[in-house]
Amino acid sequence: MILTVTLNFALDVTYAAPRVRWRYTNRVSVVGRRAGGKGVNVARVLHALGRDAVVTGLAGGATGAAARAELERSGLIDATVSVRDQSRVTIIVVERDGEVTGFSEPGPEVTAAEWARLLARFHELLGAAEAVVLSGSLPPGVPLDAYAQLIAIAAAADLPVLLDAEQEALARGVAAGPQLVKINAGELDGFAPGLDVFSGAARLRAAGAGAVVVSEGPAGLVGLTESGAWRAVPPRVSGGNPTGAGDAAAAALVAGMVDASPWPQRLSDAAALSAAAVSAPMAGSFDQSAYRRLRGEVIVREQTPP
Repeated sequence: MILTVTLNFALDVTYAAPRVRWRYTNRVSVVGRRAGGKGVNVARVLHALGRDAVVTGLAGGATGAAARAELERSGLIDATVSVRDQSRVTIIVVERDGEVTGFSEPGPEVTAAEWARLLARFHELLGAAEAVVLSGSLPPGVPLDAYAQLIAIAAAADLPVLLDAEQEALARGVAAGPQLVKINAGELDGFAPGLDVFSGAARLRAAGAGAVVVSEGPAGLVGLTESGAWRAVPPRVSGGNPTGAGDAAAAALVAGMVDASPWPQRLSDAAALSAAAVSAPMAGSFDQSAYRRLRGEVIVREQTPP
């Protein structure tokens, strides 16, 4: 199975509205509520692909209970750790023209004892895991080197790790040597300001990442690895909700890691799955028919980094 870690577990609320008018009351046509956080989204996509995935992380309060209940209804394995404080709510507003606006709360205040329980649960779950996905923000109280700690534990168990983080959590996590860092262009610019995508990815590899995959939105993915560099470009997808597209890419990449697929195939699958996720209404979902079609339409080209 693939173990996904969502330290900042959430209840995701998605609103579909014709158009948002600020300073006015807006009528919402469709509401979706489900467990969220980047690792949960990855697990959902893996589950839809027929992969065994387990969700762990920190969940608390009424929102945490509601999210965990939905997680179970979805068929995902809930191995989260309870915390005293309330898990966050994230709100995504999707307009008819494809504009997306998000609001994300900071998350619960996590105590040292709660963090220690998460570390113990992580140790327990590694015995059945083939790979680990660490993704998303850190709630207040969790140490800034949280991902570095988890990567070190996974390394001791000889398990590969995909890391998807930003800012200080990324900087400290990458120093622990994850096998793969998946990052978007904006997050990469935060780590390596002013550098082009290949130079920024090279800096991440020099800092400790085994390989780096950078999402550039509709332009596709760039991969820089010890065996080469590639760019994967999907056909243009019109409209939709891009929230969770990066998590769909991460799901494809960790599946490729487990299967030891060639890098061009991993990147092609990740680009196709990411594009298919844009066609789905909520993060953690993807359009199955679009994915099957797009897998044959992604163009992967080997690159020579500057």
